[in-house]
Amino acid sequence: MFTFPTIKKVSVVIPVFNEQESLPALIQRTVATCETLGRAYEIVLVDDGSNDNSARLMVQSSEMPDSHVIAVLLNRNYGQHAAIMAGFSHASGDVIITLDADLQNPPEEIPRLVAKADEGYDVVGTVRQNRQDSLFRKISSRLINRFIQRTTGKVMGDYGCMLRAYRRHIVDAMLTCHERSTFIPILANIFARKATEIPVEHAERQHGDSKYSMIGLISLMYDLVTCLTTTPLRLLSVIGSAIALSGFLLTFVLVALRLVLGPEWAAEGVFMLFAFLFSFIGAQFVGMGILCEYIGRIYNDVRARPRYFVQRVVKGETRKDETRQESNVK
Repeated sequence: MFTFPTIKKVSVVIPVFNEQESLPALIQRTVATCETLGRAYEIVLVDDGSNDNSARLMVQSSEMPDSHVIAVLLNRNYGQHAAIMAGFSHASGDVIITLDADLQNPPEEIPRLVAKADEGYDVVGTVRQNRQDSLFRKISSRLINRFIQRTTGKVMGDYGCMLRAYRRHIVDAMLTCHERSTFIPILANIFARKATEIPVEHAERQHGDSKYSMIGLISLMYDLVTCLTTTPLRLLSVIGSAIALSGFLLTFVLVALRLVLGPEWAAEGVFMLFAFLFSFIGAQFVGMGILCEYIGRIYNDVRARPRYFVQRVVKGETRKDETRQESNVK
């Protein structure tokens, strides 16, 4: 029976965007929790183009004596998942934990994820209990989770929770992928042989607002649709065929009624015909929109622009400030 290597080092990757109020408590609680693991650890903080003092606080923390913090500064905002991928490329642990910076998922849950990964799981997900979010966020999350489950066929309860653990080989596999838009929990499950979930606590957000607005959630949904599957294109063909068949049958019926009931009846159905026409045009525009999403994704892949651009890396353990320009072109 295959057994995983012992977990000797744990990396915690945290994307940060305008979280200056929560950062001091986040770092203090994460360090205190990691100290209880009895293993080597590092905390990789990735600044995703913050325009507050988040980057300065991260660098200060990494420059402290005996610091386990690595500060990775991106030159602009690329989004949560791109920032996590940047953190993955600088993490060296046998198990990598991802965690949001807003403290809604307590860092104190980290030992439970490490212990579960130690049982031989490739991916350890979490399900938020007693969620402290708005009704809109809860409903949106539930719809997205159901969509992902039906699309991928992998039933996991909470894809939106970033408090997750990944084995080293899963992270390495994700880093070799070439797509520009990535949804990390789903991408990890593609490579995972054994995956599981555990329930975790969920706290109320203490500072600031969620970085996902309604527009952001809609954009995320489009990304999920177009990066996960080609099913919408197939559905477009099926729906187009159904509309064409319905139009043919409707035309046959209208012609037959005109011949039987006379032209007067046909004149009274003009508005109904316009209604059907507008419905068909609307369906065509929806299909064109989905098709354009795929064409846009192909365009981005052909350009092969970097997924992110690292402007500076400050490693705490060596007290050495490594200022460099680095691109991820995978």
